[in-house]
Amino acid sequence: MLLLAGPVNAQTGIDGVVDGGTSPAASETGALVAEDDGVPTENGAQVIAEDDEALPTGNGIEVVAEVDKGPGNITVTPDGRILISLHQFFGTEMRVAEVMPDGALVPFPDAWWADGFQSRLALNSVLGIQSDARGVVWMLDNGMRDGVIPKLVGWDTQSNRLERLITLPRPVTAENSFVNDLAVDRDHDAIYIADPAGGDNAALIVVDLKTGTSRRVLEGHQSVVPEDMDLVIDDRAVEVRQPDGSTVRPRVGVNPIVLDHDNEWLYFGPMHGTSLYRIRTAHLRDPILDREDRLAGVVERHGDKVISDGSSMDRDGNVYISDLAGSAVGVTDPDGGYRQLVSDPRLAWPDAFSFGPDGMLYGVANQLHRSATLNAGTDETQPPFLIFRIAPLADGVVGR
Repeated sequence: MLLLAGPVNAQTGIDGVVDGGTSPAASETGALVAEDDGVPTENGAQVIAEDDEALPTGNGIEVVAEVDKGPGNITVTPDGRILISLHQFFGTEMRVAEVMPDGALVPFPDAWWADGFQSRLALNSVLGIQSDARGVVWMLDNGMRDGVIPKLVGWDTQSNRLERLITLPRPVTAENSFVNDLAVDRDHDAIYIADPAGGDNAALIVVDLKTGTSRRVLEGHQSVVPEDMDLVIDDRAVEVRQPDGSTVRPRVGVNPIVLDHDNEWLYFGPMHGTSLYRIRTAHLRDPILDREDRLAGVVERHGDKVISDGSSMDRDGNVYISDLAGSAVGVTDPDGGYRQLVSDPRLAWPDAFSFGPDGMLYGVANQLHRSATLNAGTDETQPPFLIFRIAPLADGVVGR
């Protein structure tokens, strides 16, 4: 999921203001926390069986569905429902959807939340999405369509009720924050967020699910800021058109972010970067290390990668990387070496991944480099957009 070049203003607008019939309580840092508002949804589950038919495409890729709206990220729930965020670069009204077997998109968790018009508590601009083992789907709303405070929304798919709503006000987020992707750690009641922000002030955000409080960490550290390198796809550099008509080639900070099987290590790195880093989650959750400026000293360079967007990880320690320039799914192995696992020209901007209960690795290809935002103002996307799956090297955690 992605990203904008240069300064991106995530203006706040609902500090302390709540509507839509929900009365969140204030956390220690002033973040609004709401639990269980009783808003139901009637979406049925799409169960993925091992013998489900998918469209074979060669090169080890199966097309699971073709959708007419550009996806952002993907997650698969423990009972096999395929959920995607709808990328804000395409301007779709729906924010999050369930992908049905025929490719139809059903608002998730329902139209009230997914269409974003009923309330400033509804979903505004979701990219990061991840199901945990309990079937709670966590959606990261960057709020940038309407300049509202970024927030986390957790929806329990088993009871069809709101589990949690946590806002991410300043100074946890910056003026130009673009909270992008997330890694959910229910073993330690924490969520780790990638915020590429404006590049130089990229950071990770650590959310404590017990208290609803959060901290901004590693801002400006080498492991999160972009390298000076162009993204070139199909012999053309990705460019963003500015309001004055000029174009810039983006440099995007931390984006890929994933936990290992045991939730012991968090792996991450800048989108525009050739290094994958890691840090123990125990260190991230330790506020003393952060206050004493010792956190940077425990970050490790794990291995190589390419310019990449989303990531996933299997039980054997292989980190799957969205190889944007190569239209491929790559892998950084446990020893740190990088290679392409599968490539196909139809994997036009393979954005994000999720393991399913069938053991397959699911992904989306959203042609983001052909969108007007990243193509110097000209939209050259060619729907449909693909939901695909591949056989991974080993099993992974369902939902991530």
